Amino acid sequence: MQFIQNKLVAAVSGAVLLMAGQLVLADSTNDLVDALVSKGVLTEEEGKLLTKGHQGEMDGVKKKEKSYARGSFNFRGYLQARNTPVMGGDNGVNLWSDRSVGNDSSLNDQDKNFLIRRARLIFFGDVGDRLYYYIQPDLASSIGGTSNSNASGAGNFAQLRDYYGDFHITKNKVHRIRVGQSKVPYGFENLQSSQNRLALDRVDAMNSAVRDERDLGAFYYYTPENVQALFKEIQDGGLKHSGNYGMLALGIYNGQGANARDRNDNVHVVARATYPWKTESGQIYEMGIQGYSGHYVSITGRYNATGGSVASSTNTLSSSGVNAGSGSGTTASGATAIPFMSDSNGIKDERIGLSFMKYPQPWGLEAEWNWGRTPGLDMETNRIEEKSLRGGYIQTMYKIDNFNFIYDNTTLLPFIKWQYFDGYNKAELNSPRNQVNDWEIGAEWQIAPEVELVAEYHRMNRNNLVTGNTTGRIDYARFEADVLRIQLQYNY
Repeated sequence: MQFIQNKLVAAVSGAVLLMAGQLVLADSTNDLVDALVSKGVLTEEEGKLLTKGHQGEMDGVKKKEKSYARGSFNFRGYLQARNTPVMGGDNGVNLWSDRSVGNDSSLNDQDKNFLIRRARLIFFGDVGDRLYYYIQPDLASSIGGTSNSNASGAGNFAQLRDYYGDFHITKNKVHRIRVGQSKVPYGFENLQSSQNRLALDRVDAMNSAVRDERDLGAFYYYTPENVQALFKEIQDGGLKHSGNYGMLALGIYNGQGANARDRNDNVHVVARATYPWKTESGQIYEMGIQGYSGHYVSITGRYNATGGSVASSTNTLSSSGVNAGSGSGTTASGATAIPFMSDSNGIKDERIGLSFMKYPQPWGLEAEWNWGRTPGLDMETNRIEEKSLRGGYIQTMYKIDNFNFIYDNTTLLPFIKWQYFDGYNKAELNSPRNQVNDWEIGAEWQIAPEVELVAEYHRMNRNNLVTGNTTGRIDYARFEADVLRIQLQYNY
């Protein structure tokens, strides 16, 4: 090992000395020729011929050094702080996507009062004409398996969200390849930043496609210059765009979600096509279609399958769903169960979805729907197997500029949203069934470019996907709740 290290150091040192020697040689040669010309030994034409090669070599080395140094560094970010009073409905509810929803009877020490939902720092810029980089950590992540008690200090961990580079195949950025951890191009709302989204959470029907909307992979994007210009116009106009993820996109990715190790030797394949257009009146629309296919390996763990007393230890059920030890159909003792995977190498995971957007100028309409097959838990047999899914949402909004209330020239965007889902959340523990029929009505008040306030009433009718494995409480049960959700956002 020491021999290899010495050789490596010698090689690197030699390369550096060679480059330096080339520059020194070029400089000394020019000085010698200039001296001979001044003494009359050489004519000026002869001197130029002798120095021409060395000068070109020196310029080439300097140009190469300079190209590596060119680049830009930019920084921005945002903070979202939430408070969510539960006004009525069933007791002990949990919302898997927002820990601020809950009360004293909620599972797993749900946050009861204020919560930092997101604390993002974004570093981005260009290096030369061919490379764009983007790095985004989140400073408000929670770590699975930890308590939210002050003694443990759990919560508000730093975790990577994005880290990728875009290689511009053409300098006009029509063709580019993205490699790293980034958003998977599936669904308009999935691609839309939480900094821009009206409703406080993405809908389950679309968001269940990719955990945290991101994964590690490689993606090709094709965006003609006229589409780039229209995307920029939408973004600059504050019309709640999803960002530039290409007019056409094609990619491969691990398939287990952001910050998760791949669990099988199989990649997911995704493709998306979207097209924006502008009418003579100035109204902008966008319509898209997307789909992906792969095999997903679910994460399994203990859960209360019947609502009875939980066991101190459990056995995995047989392939038929019957416990090999007792033949009870649930577990060896108590109500605790651990699901059986029908295929440990992954279950079919594929979807196709449609998207439509009428940008708020001032009235807007947004809608998405998707269908597919996914891993899902059958609680009757205690097996995770291939299941079907369908669902989506419709949202309407109205953009009121120059809204004068307390402050002058603010912007108000009231909205109404309905979402429906009959499927399974594959990335949650045991890939449980999730049936959603929710309504939201609220408004986003843009007090200033750097300050936004959102308040909404959320009528929840869905499954509780947070697992407790608690005596007397069946997991994954349906609940109804009336919730007031408030969020203050700082942009910087």
